[in-house]
Amino acid sequence: MTERADDPANRLVSDLPYRPCVGIALFNVAGHVFLGRRRSKDKSSADAWQMPQGGIDPGEAPADAALRELFEETNVSARSVTHLGQTNDWLSYDLPPDLTKKAWKGRYRGQTQKWFAFGFTGEDREIDIDRPGGGAHRPEFDAWRWAPLDDTPALIVPFKRPVYESVASAFAPMTTWRSR
Repeated sequence: MTERADDPANRLVSDLPYRPCVGIALFNVAGHVFLGRRRSKDKSSADAWQMPQGGIDPGEAPADAALRELFEETNVSARSVTHLGQTNDWLSYDLPPDLTKKAWKGRYRGQTQKWFAFGFTGEDREIDIDRPGGGAHRPEFDAWRWAPLDDTPALIVPFKRPVYESVASAFAPMTTWRSR
């Protein structure tokens, strides 16, 4: 049997591309950001929290992907947010070796993300992590909370922390978005 060079299982991790993705920092009027706890069997993990994020569909603009992912993960619709800004650069992270072959069928080494900041103009009752996207999407979180932006890097899985540190730095001015 011949090995195929284009088969992800036969490529070096360093040769794999990054998955194009968006990340969303959703700020409430107190200047805190939405964090969801990833569904997992291990409920005790202190680093299971993250902000909404997800892949960009082919031909989709990153800003459109951010609004779609926000709705699909939190049920917050575009009518309940105001655009505050976005990162200038794409921020990338590599998956740990034990996850590289499992995630996305081994096609990517990690993700490169364009991050968007939105101010939440709705009410907390709009957030529905059990029936996101009006019930059309599988829940990704089993709990959620508002947290200070500066606290987020310590709550994230270690391999994503440098990205969250960059996001916290870039979006620090957004914590006062309501008082402008």
